[in-house]
Amino acid sequence: MSNPSPSRAVLVAIQTPRMTGEELESSLHELTRLVKTLGYQVVGRLTQKRSSDKFATVLGQGKLAELARWTGGSGTVGASYKRPMHKAASKREAAEVDVAEESEDEEGESDEPSEASPSPREQAQIVIVDCDLSPSQLKNLERAAGVQVLDRTGVIIEIFSRHARTRAARLQVEIARLNYLAPRLRETGGGGERQSGGIGGKGAGETSLELDKRRIRDRIKELRVELAAIGDEHLTRRARRGNELTVALVGYTNAGKSSLMRAMTGSEVLVADKLFATLDTTIRPLYPETCPNVLMTDTVGFINKLPHDLVASFKSTLDEAAGASLLLFVVDASDPSFRSQLDVTRKVLAEVGATEVPSLLVLNKQDRLGPEEIASLKAEYPDAVLLSTRSQDDLKSLRERIMRYFEREMVDEELHLPFTAQGVLAEIRARMRILSENYDAEGLTILVRSTPENLAVIKKKLIPS
Repeated sequence: MSNPSPSRAVLVAIQTPRMTGEELESSLHELTRLVKTLGYQVVGRLTQKRSSDKFATVLGQGKLAELARWTGGSGTVGASYKRPMHKAASKREAAEVDVAEESEDEEGESDEPSEASPSPREQAQIVIVDCDLSPSQLKNLERAAGVQVLDRTGVIIEIFSRHARTRAARLQVEIARLNYLAPRLRETGGGGERQSGGIGGKGAGETSLELDKRRIRDRIKELRVELAAIGDEHLTRRARRGNELTVALVGYTNAGKSSLMRAMTGSEVLVADKLFATLDTTIRPLYPETCPNVLMTDTVGFINKLPHDLVASFKSTLDEAAGASLLLFVVDASDPSFRSQLDVTRKVLAEVGATEVPSLLVLNKQDRLGPEEIASLKAEYPDAVLLSTRSQDDLKSLRERIMRYFEREMVDEELHLPFTAQGVLAEIRARMRILSENYDAEGLTILVRSTPENLAVIKKKLIPS
């Protein structure tokens, strides 16, 4: 039996006055990758210049009709079913449509079809809009297109839902998904109240919509309690790591963080050419082992217009970055938009309080660049590390750069370990670099290079009880 063909999608984007043509193309390219990650086939796209993306139907009438040709819809905002509506609500909805139509007429914005109408075999089963939609905009577009409509946030949350593996990640995504879903719930065709009003029939009872929203609120509370418990376990594990040196990989999604993690630690970390392939925090020691021991952390990737609820939900995961000794900002240097992606990464990290952590810029995928491009990047970012994860020499240079950074903050000190304190030696070898060691009749004298914090811990253990 042959595999069913992927669902076809048409993309819609609005170019507002503050957005350049290059920014529009970059955002659409990114949305295309997001949609392909979900498994959809992009068969077409519509763009329109508008003063705002807040109009009731998002698109003007001409573009709305063009969209309908892609999807087989009516191209008009007609009610998909009849349901009871209060007079005040009916007036509001009519006024909203009137205002939008008047604004479109006054602005005289471009509304002519820009592409040939698709053939029936290319008709799309879903419309994906490159901005956030309000519940009423979503409803209006679905009525006009006659197919399901997703906005950018909905796509990202769906990808997160599919890629979450650990219990913590699944809880975090579920909270964000429910927060996104709650305002977009709609009455089904039955409508009406679930129970009658009070005495004399006055006052409305709780509708099915209100009941569903209350259930969502209750479920979010349960998930947050469960996530808080996991967060306590997470803090306990971090406390156990104590004064361990940690390097956190941060950056845009698909910048190559997981590939770098695998190359630097020798661990089997998932590497895939997909957006948000990694949602769970992975912690591994550098391999071959270093003295002192250094742990590397792979974190969730970022993206432009990352939903705030997802940032908030993944705060416990991103706290690994805030608590790291050093941040490696990993960027895909072959991507022309990596500078704006770097700005997005810094903005998201600022939301979790990681702006004060020392950092090092890693310009990844230099094997895709020409000599002139490499020379230009070296001039623009003299302190950055250019590398390819396929080059052992590049990886060795990064490893040495990391160790030089940590050793810069270290001090050299001589310690004497009596034979009765040999149990501390294993901990010293794990936490410190041993520069020399000499045995005598009383024990072992070693010269170590370590952080002041680790030295204080070891000295405390060497004090005779």
